[in-house]
Amino acid sequence: MAKISRKRAVKKKSKSKVKAAARKTTRPPKSKKSSPKVHAKPKIRKKTVSKKSTKANKPIGTVTHFFGNISVAIVRFSKDVSLGTAVRFKGLTTDFSQKISEMQYDHRPIVKSKKGKEVGMKVKDRVREGDKVFEEIR
Repeated sequence: MAKISRKRAVKKKSKSKVKAAARKTTRPPKSKKSSPKVHAKPKIRKKTVSKKSTKANKPIGTVTHFFGNISVAIVRFSKDVSLGTAVRFKGLTTDFSQKISEMQYDHRPIVKSKKGKEVGMKVKDRVREGDKVFEEIR
């Protein structure tokens, strides 16, 4: 370990004192006067564009499987749904609406689907697993 000479130690102390003094003198004094308040511009509300309305935007079912060759979707409904109901399929790449024309449960045609049942239904376009099904108001 090398010893620091006395001159070097004095220089280091004096430099730090000079820096501290410089910091104190560069600060402007605090004024007690408050600056006048600037009034903010009033916020302008944007007009919302209404989309095709769906009942409370709450899904009534989800697609669990899709058979592309016969264009049939297997849907698990979370409420009772009957034939002729207008539904909308919505997903990342899917967005179309149609009326339910055919529904089957265990390869037998049904008129009404109970809550929690998985039913097969004919669709007019491709859907994907996980797409949500919404009831549409017409």
